[in-house]
Amino acid sequence: MPAKAIMIQGTMSSAGKSLIAAGLCRVFHQDGLRVAPFKSQNMALNSFITREGLEMGRAQVVQAQAAGVEPDVRMNPILLKPQSDTGSQVIVNGEVWGNMAAAEYYRRSIEQHVVPRIGNIKLNRLTSRDIQKLYRDLQESGRLREVQKSKNPGLSNATVRGIHMMLHNALDRAVKERLILRNPTEDCIIPKLVKQEMKILHPEDMGAYLQAAGKRDVLPMFYLELVSGLRKGELVALHWDDLDSESRTISVSKQAAVRNGEITISRPKTETSVRLISIPQEAVDLLVQEHEKHPDNPYMFPSPKTGEMYHPDSVVNLHKKILKDAGLEHIRFHDLRHTFATMALQNGVDVKTVSTMLGHHDAGFTLRTYTHATRQAQDEAAEKIGAFMEQMM
Repeated sequence: MPAKAIMIQGTMSSAGKSLIAAGLCRVFHQDGLRVAPFKSQNMALNSFITREGLEMGRAQVVQAQAAGVEPDVRMNPILLKPQSDTGSQVIVNGEVWGNMAAAEYYRRSIEQHVVPRIGNIKLNRLTSRDIQKLYRDLQESGRLREVQKSKNPGLSNATVRGIHMMLHNALDRAVKERLILRNPTEDCIIPKLVKQEMKILHPEDMGAYLQAAGKRDVLPMFYLELVSGLRKGELVALHWDDLDSESRTISVSKQAAVRNGEITISRPKTETSVRLISIPQEAVDLLVQEHEKHPDNPYMFPSPKTGEMYHPDSVVNLHKKILKDAGLEHIRFHDLRHTFATMALQNGVDVKTVSTMLGHHDAGFTLRTYTHATRQAQDEAAEKIGAFMEQMM
C-alpha cells in the first residue's frame, strides 16, 4: 500500500509551512505512526551536513528529528543556496552540482528529463499513466553522464521524487488557470526513499587494503584518506602547498565537483569544512615520497594519465579496484570517511576533535552519527570503573 502524503502549502515565504510540517511530524510520531518529511527543493543560505557528509536543508532536519528519524538527503534532494538575486549554488542529492541561474536550472531539468519523454503530449491529454511511465523511465535509464550510466543507468528515487514535485507544482498552476480540470500527478505512485547502511573498512582488513593500494602505486592517497576522513572532492583538490610537513597538517580550503562533465573548484560546503587537519608522521613521509615523483606538479595527487587533478569519479573507481584486488567486500569510498571517524572514536579521540577534523558543523551531530563507536567507548569505560570499584570493596 502506497504511503499517504500530506502537502503543506502557503502563498509566501515565512508563512509557517516548515513549522507546521515539523509539528505534524511530532504529533504523528507520538501517535506511533511512521512519518518522514519531504521537500523536493529547498532554498536556504544555511545547510546541514548528514552523517554521510552530504548537504541538505535545515528545515527538513528539524522535521526529521520531530519525526524520530535520522536526517537523510532524500528528504531534500535539491537544495538551492542563493548567491545573487537570480542565481544559486545547486546541491543535488547532497553534493555540489555547480552554480546556476534560476531559469537555467528549471530549463535544464525540463529539457533533459521531461520533454524527451512526455513533451509531445498535449497538456489536456496528459494522463497519470503518462507521468507514471516517465518516472519509471527515469528510474531505469534517466542518467545522462556516461560514467554513471554504464553502471547505474537510472536516476535515484530521491531525484525522481524531486522531478515529481516540480511537475506537481507546475500542473497545479495549470489547474488554477483552468487549463486542465485535474492534476494528473495526484494519482501517481512516487518511488520510496531507500536508506543506505553505513559500513566501514574493518581493522583486520586495512592491511590488505593498503597493500593493494601500494601495488597500484596510490598508497599515499588512500593512506591519507584513512587517517583524515577527507571527502573525495577535498582529497583530489589538494595541492602540494596545502601540506605543512613541519607542523604535520593539511589545509582543506577547496573541493572539486563535477558539472556538465567538467570539474569545477570551489570552497567546501560550509565554513566548518574549511579546516586544518593534523596527520601522523607516516602520512607526511608518504606524501613527501609521492611529491618527489612529480616535484614540478602543483597537485598533491596528479593523475598519471593527464598530469592534472584526478577526476573524483576516478578515485572512486580506484577504490573499487583496490577492494577487488584485496578480496574485500564492497564499501563506498565515502565509507572510508566513516572508517576514520569510527576508528578515531574507538581509540579514545574525543568527539569534538573528530568533529573538527571531519568538518562537521557541531560535535553533537558527530556524536549522533557515530553512536556505535561512542557506545563501545562507554562500555569500555564502564568495565574500567567496575574493575576499580571492585578493588575498593
